[in-house]
Amino acid sequence: MKEFKPIKTEKTVISIRLDVNMLKNIDDISVKTDISRNEFIIQCIEYAMANMNKSMFK
Repeated sequence: MKEFKPIKTEKTVISIRLDVNMLKNIDDISVKTDISRNEFIIQCIEYAMANMNKSMFK
């Protein structure tokens, strides 16, 4: 089994503006999935970045 090595990732605080309905949807999903709003948004961003068409940035 691979050895577990805990790591601490550096994070920073940012401010974003969201549409009121989008924030409500985020909060609803966060409650239903039992994860924080912050973690849900991070996972959405990670998913979007991993699945975007990278050819548009060349």
